[in-house]
Amino acid sequence: MLVRDAMSTVVLTIGPAHTLRQAARLMSARRIGAAVVHDPDTFGLGIITERDVLDAIGSGLDPDRETASAHTTTDVVFAAPAWTLEEAAEAMTHGGFRHLIVLDGDGDGAVGIVSVRDIIRCWSPARRRRPAVATG
Repeated sequence: MLVRDAMSTVVLTIGPAHTLRQAARLMSARRIGAAVVHDPDTFGLGIITERDVLDAIGSGLDPDRETASAHTTTDVVFAAPAWTLEEAAEAMTHGGFRHLIVLDGDGDGAVGIVSVRDIIRCWSPARRRRPAVATG
């Protein structure tokens, strides 16, 4: 199975000036654990995750004053839609993270995000099991 089969194609993209509270509110409303941060003036595409928000708030920072740019990972590993899920899982394991931004070949932006949860969902035996056919 490939990344394109597992990834979410609805990508939340925010700007670097969004506050942590705004980022958290948007991620919570969409029930997702990461947002792409787009800053064409400095680092291009980065990622902010629920863990980044929790770490900041847990260390006493004000979520209404802290911006996404201060907590964005900019040294990002990107996946391609044609990667296997094994390749994506290996990249996540090697890098110690749970989300990969998926870019297409032309580099015009994120076409998806794949998470550990997406991979587990695809690999789960219950997912692969076919429904029983009733005979009459």
